[in-house]
This record gives sequence, structure tokens and C-alpha cells, in this order.
Amino acid sequence: MIRASLIASALATPILLTGVTALQAEEQAEMIAPTGDVEAGETAFNRQCVACHVVVNDEGEKLAGRNGRTGPNLFPVPYRTAAQDEDFRYGKGMELAGAQGVTWTEAHFTAYVQDPTGFLRDVTEDGSARSKMSFKVRKPEDAADIFAYLASLNPALEETAEK
Repeated sequence: MIRASLIASALATPILLTGVTALQAEEQAEMIAPTGDVEAGETAFNRQCVACHVVVNDEGEKLAGRNGRTGPNLFPVPYRTAAQDEDFRYGKGMELAGAQGVTWTEAHFTAYVQDPTGFLRDVTEDGSARSKMSFKVRKPEDAADIFAYLASLNPALEETAEK
């Protein structure tokens, strides 16, 4: 199910490139600007994510959230490799995803937050992979909005995605 939605997302993304490999085209497509609504994402983040997550930039400034540290800092998430918060102890499934180079594109992020364990099992091809995140974002549009909000908190990421 998740694999089908990831493939559908990839196929729905128009790629206007010629003379590039499929992998290069996929990497370029993954860096498109988020499709979600930033303001709606802030609302959804404050309603669904702050109990467990914060967003703290590289200078240590808290940009969003309260003091929840059940989950990792979400500042370094958009467009980066999974399991990169050195201050967080990830589960084996997420560590495997990171070791395999899974990147938090919008498609990956939205699939993960809607079914964390299912996503990890699919992308790692490990049927025993489990996520420490038990909460699920119910609406796909909320997931996309949260991704857009997180990306908006890091201007360097927004500039990269728009290129």
C-alpha cells in the first residue's frame, strides 16, 4: 500500500529533464518545493506534534514546539537522510532506513507520519522493522502541510527546494 502511494507520487511529479538517469531524475524530483500549506501545517503541528517534538535550529533557538523530547528534533528533517539527530536514540528500523539512505522527501515524510511502522517495513524491506512513533497523522493533507511548515522553518532548505 505504501509502496504504491510512493510510486504514484513519483509518477505524478512532472520531470522535465532529458539525458539523465532515472535515479538522477528521482533525486531532482524529490527536491521540489513542498505542496502543503505552511499556515495549515503550523496549526497541524501545534495540534498533533508538539507533545513529542520540538524544532530547534543549529544555533539552539527553539522555533516550534514546547519541551517535548519523546521524539527527535524535527529541524533537520526535510530533504535530509533519516535518523540524523545525534541527540536522539532511534529505533533499529529508523537507523536501518538512515543507513540505507532514505531521505525525508515530502512523499516519504507523509507516508511515514501516516503509518510509521508500515513505512519502515516497506522502505527497508525488513518485515520486523518497527517505529518508536505510535501516533499517526490521519489526513494526508495534514501530513503534507506539516512537511511544508517544517521546511519553512529552515530558509536554506526552502531555497534549495525552489531551485
